[in-house]
Amino acid sequence: MLGVVPSPTPVSEAVAGRLDLFLARMRAESVEYGPDAAALLAAAADTLVGGKRLRARFCHAGWQTVARFRDQSVTEPTALWDVCAALEIFQSAALVHDDLIDNSDTRRGRPAAHRSLEASHAEARWAGDAAAFGRSAAILLGDLLVAWSDDLLEDALADLTTASSVRREYGRMRRDVTTGQFLDIAEESAWSVNASDSHVERALRVVSLKSARYSIEQPLVLGAALAGADDDQLGALRRFGHPLGMAFQLRDDVLGVFGDAAVTGKPAGDDLREGKRTVLVALARQGLDPSARNLLDEMLGDTGLSDQQVAFLQATITGSGALDRVEAMIDEYATEADRALSGARLDDAAVSALRDLARAATVRAA
Repeated sequence: MLGVVPSPTPVSEAVAGRLDLFLARMRAESVEYGPDAAALLAAAADTLVGGKRLRARFCHAGWQTVARFRDQSVTEPTALWDVCAALEIFQSAALVHDDLIDNSDTRRGRPAAHRSLEASHAEARWAGDAAAFGRSAAILLGDLLVAWSDDLLEDALADLTTASSVRREYGRMRRDVTTGQFLDIAEESAWSVNASDSHVERALRVVSLKSARYSIEQPLVLGAALAGADDDQLGALRRFGHPLGMAFQLRDDVLGVFGDAAVTGKPAGDDLREGKRTVLVALARQGLDPSARNLLDEMLGDTGLSDQQVAFLQATITGSGALDRVEAMIDEYATEADRALSGARLDDAAVSALRDLARAATVRAA
């Protein structure tokens, strides 16, 4: 869940510049496709505006911890910004498909891609069902962004000795997040035939695949691999990145239920209306008596929930003790991550900056 556009940072500015160059190239190469295709490219470019650039920032941090351990004076290569930008393009693809799957109307306080494409169909007075066009076009838009991500990654890896390890990690990342997304939507249906005491474990598996690895661990490792990290360095960053990613997603789950819409850019209680079977929900079910649990199950996933009903569910989840338990889990994962870097053969200043970034990822309102 992404909120308002953050203040620019050196990383976000560098990535934005690389994306601008790439988009200019894509537009030039696509002129022959005609004006309708130009509208698709414009929609793709629009998805790349804003966001926290979290994956790019962790990729950059991973590179710094290794590259500056060897040479304090080293400067960021163009290939690093290409990989960072490729990650951001892939993130945009994931968000386009995620909003479509979840029937979300907004993203970052603006219409979601499928809603924007639906509106463009209506404004152009094209024939047919505008909503169906928007959904179909968004699927293809996400696919185009995945292809762009691959294009930029290959630009980055040309003639690099570290290309094989980076490409292998990037491929694993794509498989993990796609599988995690499937398990996420499957759990919205599968929970009803699985034992209640398995729900937390199943939800944590989704957290690991869909977010923990993809949002933090793998971007960190990609940056480190690009810098030529050895197995020990990669291992330390993995041991740091995965629990931090778990904490990051659990924070996201809390914001999906309790977040301020003005800050997150998504309606309050959106995850409740979407029927997300998160760790927070699984723990709430454990803490409720049978009648309250049945009511929670009945209301969860109702797209027509009123603000009052959302407030009731929020109070139910809080009263079950689930919110306190998730907050404790976030603290435990963050502590585990912090300990993983002790004694690692990584640059001290870069590790300090990485820890600051980690705190910002887990203690946030959007």
